Amino acid sequence: MVVEYDGTAYCGWQRQENGLSIQQVLEASIGRMTGEAIRVIGSGRTDAGVHALGQVAHFHTAALLGERNFLMGINSLLPADIAVREIREVDPSFHARFDVKSKVYIYRVCNRSVRPALERLYAWFVWEPLDLEKIEGVLNLFRGTHDFTSFCSTHTDGPDHVRTIRAIAVEKDDKGIIQFSLEADGFLRYMARTIVGALVDVGRGKYTRGDVAGILAAKDRRKASLTAPPQGLFLKEVIYG
Repeated sequence: MVVEYDGTAYCGWQRQENGLSIQQVLEASIGRMTGEAIRVIGSGRTDAGVHALGQVAHFHTAALLGERNFLMGINSLLPADIAVREIREVDPSFHARFDVKSKVYIYRVCNRSVRPALERLYAWFVWEPLDLEKIEGVLNLFRGTHDFTSFCSTHTDGPDHVRTIRAIAVEKDDKGIIQFSLEADGFLRYMARTIVGALVDVGRGKYTRGDVAGILAAKDRRKASLTAPPQGLFLKEVIYG
């Protein structure tokens, strides 16, 4: 399945004790169709308030429904803020999480002097003017393979914080929306949002290129900026090829 969702009302992708998750809603809807106890496995977690344009997930079923019937049936049962964009049968060996080659996230910042009404759930409002030239001047520090301990949650699972950022870019439209794009072979918890937080501080003039290089080398979360809020983050694409 390729799933699109607005994460505003959910505690994140993964089933949890303290709130309703995207995974839980999908499992319940598919289970109603098939009469089975369904387990949906996603390509990875997204946090509370984070959105997806192309989350990928898989599930096993003995139901003999066609792909089109599955797609229409699931979407008829899902709430308006979750939609399955695509569904198809795959080889039983496919795994939505373990077969991932890279993921692409985008992060949206509304950079203007007056707070937005329509963008409040889908962008981080930053009123100070941000210098895109300064931001672009530090992007290459993040490209390649690095230890991103300074740019992830202290509660990140596992001791290995080495990841490879394949691409990172920024652009601004004429409506004041700055969009960051990051592709990596994997993302640590809060990694994308913490990198964006640092880049916004570069645009504010708080950090220089040397400061960012030092933060990355320090491998110390306390050295970096605050984590950008969740509503600006979207899982855009999961790449398997």
